[in-house]
Amino acid sequence: MVVDGKQIAQGVLDNLKKRVEELNEGGITPHLAVILIGDDESSKAYVRQKELKINEIGGAITIHRFKNNFSESELLELINKLNNDPIVHGIIIQRPLPPHIDKDKVTNATTREKDVDGFCADTLFDAPVAQAVWRILKEVYMQIGDNDSSFEEWLKVKKVAIMGKGQTAGMPIINFFDRKNIPLTIIDSKTDNKAEIIQDADILISAVGKEHVITNDMIKAGVILVGVGMGRGIDGKMHGDYIEEEVSSKAAFYTPVPGGVGPVNVAMLLSNLIKSSENN
Repeated sequence: MVVDGKQIAQGVLDNLKKRVEELNEGGITPHLAVILIGDDESSKAYVRQKELKINEIGGAITIHRFKNNFSESELLELINKLNNDPIVHGIIIQRPLPPHIDKDKVTNATTREKDVDGFCADTLFDAPVAQAVWRILKEVYMQIGDNDSSFEEWLKVKKVAIMGKGQTAGMPIINFFDRKNIPLTIIDSKTDNKAEIIQDADILISAVGKEHVITNDMIKAGVILVGVGMGRGIDGKMHGDYIEEEVSSKAAFYTPVPGGVGPVNVAMLLSNLIKSSENN
């Protein structure tokens, strides 16, 4: 069964819209500042989605666009300015960044109160991508209708595995599950019994970002498959880690690409923004 991320996201956005209206009554408009450096097409697409959805809920967004030669010192100066701007409630430094910029340095330059992406060391927010995976799994749990246990109890007895531990997706998800005390088996390039772990997983989260990294013969019947990773294929287009038509015959639930984790990720980012605005 396909897990409709757009529908899940819309439910979150409808709730956020009501909260924005309440903030507006108090003279506050949630304001997101996005820093976009370079011409990466995927980054531009992600920013367009954020712009579209923040406008939908009644918030404000400012996109600061720069060429690849934008210096680290100029970027740090801008971040400092946005940190001290009272009308800005959230700051995003869109990744990937040019190689001459120290991503950890600029990420940690953002104040914890405005780090709505959840990347800085002492952030107040959970990473939106991790919240998105959690929300999708909760939706699956609700559809299964397991009344004998709570969502977290249900999750704890499942064999949950994640492929990939990159800084923007895999690792935030791993850290989030760790904080929730949910056992999670990590699969990376150095994992010896990779095939065995994948075959045994009740829930498989794929955050690799490579086309066809998961095939139908690798997974067991009834698996819950959450596809986070996206990568550019040989055809120049963006693809998920698996082919939906291929895994649909085996997976009990799976997220599509696009329309799966992505929309929920954006919704959770905006949820962080609204929290920041409410705490202002």
